[in-house]
Amino acid sequence: MRTRICLALPTNRSCTDAIAALHAEAAYGAAHFEVEVHVLILDSSDAHTHAAHRAVVDTLVPVPHVAVHLLDETAQRVFLKRAIQDSGLDNPEKLLGLMLPEGVSYGACTNRAFLIAAALGCESVHRRDSDSAYQTVHGRPVFPIHHELVGIGRRAGDVVGAVTEGTLDPAQAERTVVIAGASFVGEPSVDIGEIERRDNDVYHEVVSLWAPMDWTEERKRELVSESFRGAGLEPFAHDHSVLGRVDPMRIDMCNIAFHREAFERVPLLPALDTIGSDYFLMHAVYDAQLPGVLHNRHIVNYYTEERRTDAGFAAYQLRFTKFFLSMLYLNFIYERMGEAGEALLDAEGRLRSEAIVDLARESARLDTVENSWRLETIDRCYRKLGGRYAAFADSIALRHAELIDRARADIEEFAMLTEAWRPLLRAARDGVS
Repeated sequence: MRTRICLALPTNRSCTDAIAALHAEAAYGAAHFEVEVHVLILDSSDAHTHAAHRAVVDTLVPVPHVAVHLLDETAQRVFLKRAIQDSGLDNPEKLLGLMLPEGVSYGACTNRAFLIAAALGCESVHRRDSDSAYQTVHGRPVFPIHHELVGIGRRAGDVVGAVTEGTLDPAQAERTVVIAGASFVGEPSVDIGEIERRDNDVYHEVVSLWAPMDWTEERKRELVSESFRGAGLEPFAHDHSVLGRVDPMRIDMCNIAFHREAFERVPLLPALDTIGSDYFLMHAVYDAQLPGVLHNRHIVNYYTEERRTDAGFAAYQLRFTKFFLSMLYLNFIYERMGEAGEALLDAEGRLRSEAIVDLARESARLDTVENSWRLETIDRCYRKLGGRYAAFADSIALRHAELIDRARADIEEFAMLTEAWRPLLRAARDGVS
């Protein structure tokens, strides 16, 4: 019997080429592995763009063991309301708002993919992005799903012979491989190359804001040097894969797979307009010392034209700023998770969602002086750059208190969603479709 998996693509933009390429990856997965691939396109684009996506889906040539689901936000909302109602959880309207907010939420769109995948009976979720593409070798695409399906969901000890090398602790051999991923090549994941070109000192000061305030300058320099660059520019030449703990700094959410033992235990941050809000689970898996596969079938990252407009620039810089503010809380949680290690797991070796809830709520009590410093640094640095950077500084100058309060509310809402997550996932897997 074939294992059901979900190949997911959340999008809010035109991406007809990406949809066709995703279907080709699904066909590859179904042809080379004993899987039934459910392609899930979560479409938050406008009606005209959605119609174009529907036209592409309708013309896809049917492939054995591949099913395609294209859901606009109306269909997603209907599904979510039923799942929340069936879960019996309190405050259903609030939960619906966290799962399908008005605006851009990188974490919420992936949480919806997790929930719908559970309803479809899928054992793993393999996520891609609409502003990325596959590398090619001799005209053939290099699909990451190959390495993902080699390991995901299998007993770690049984994967040793299927990878290039291993760093697996023998004590982890009986545990399930719950994550597989690679990174990207091409343009940096965060559109800040212009800052680096214009003023390297400003670039260093701004990027280092995602480190804890008390880090040494040496540690901050090391962080800045490897931040947002992925796997660089070197193209794919040959396969290489490693079994062990997967460092979150070596993978990207455009190129990742999670097993249900991970995604059904802990959600992602549903924060609005905050880049990096979808990276929490990879940190939890790493800190809990759960096994995974790191490979080198990196995806090509590129920027859409929308980012080049003044409106797109301002929107992206706000998401970048809110990312730094979220790190006050996430750095605290990551440090505590690292200290806890395997204590984050229950007796069956699975993530304890209650441990994450406790850490999130504890972090929400932190003093916000560090975030005031972050906003003051962004203001000063962006005014030094001038032009539209100074205009952006003007746009948030009167919003400092609001932004600081919102960052705290984001982590409190994450705690609320995490507490509700397992009942919500159970309701979905028990038959909501």
